[in-house]
Amino acid sequence: MKYTRLTRQQLEELHQEFINFLATQSITAEEWEQLKKEKPEVAEEELDIFSDLIWEGVLTKVEFLENVSAQHMHLFHLQEKEMKLISVKVMNPDIDLRTKEGFAWFKKNYQSDFVEYLTASKAYSDNKNMDKFNLIKQGAVITKGNLYKWFEELIG
Repeated sequence: MKYTRLTRQQLEELHQEFINFLATQSITAEEWEQLKKEKPEVAEEELDIFSDLIWEGVLTKVEFLENVSAQHMHLFHLQEKEMKLISVKVMNPDIDLRTKEGFAWFKKNYQSDFVEYLTASKAYSDNKNMDKFNLIKQGAVITKGNLYKWFEELIG
């Protein structure tokens, strides 16, 4: 398995896609039920293959990731040839950017001496999608990039 297996909830949400996937494998609903009972390892393998296919599709399309902690924001723009990073560090230990109040403080004080910015670019390794997946494994979430675009304009 290349990535990680989708969660039960994700699999439930992708129920129709999974049925279509099984159909491409010429596996009927009855055969699937039989597989789960008689050959659970084969059923597990099918779930892993499906999960990898879904991850591959998602990772190929993702453009922006955000990883926000109490005092840091790492905002990624995943471009064709490289990933760009805008890193924001808040040097006020009383602020937690993950809270409404903390983010409100940040919006008022983003130009103060209590906030540092850093930008960087990094080329992908041989496996661009695995690079993206590793960022997600470290806590990044897929976004539309509104924060990244705002900062890019601000510090650009």
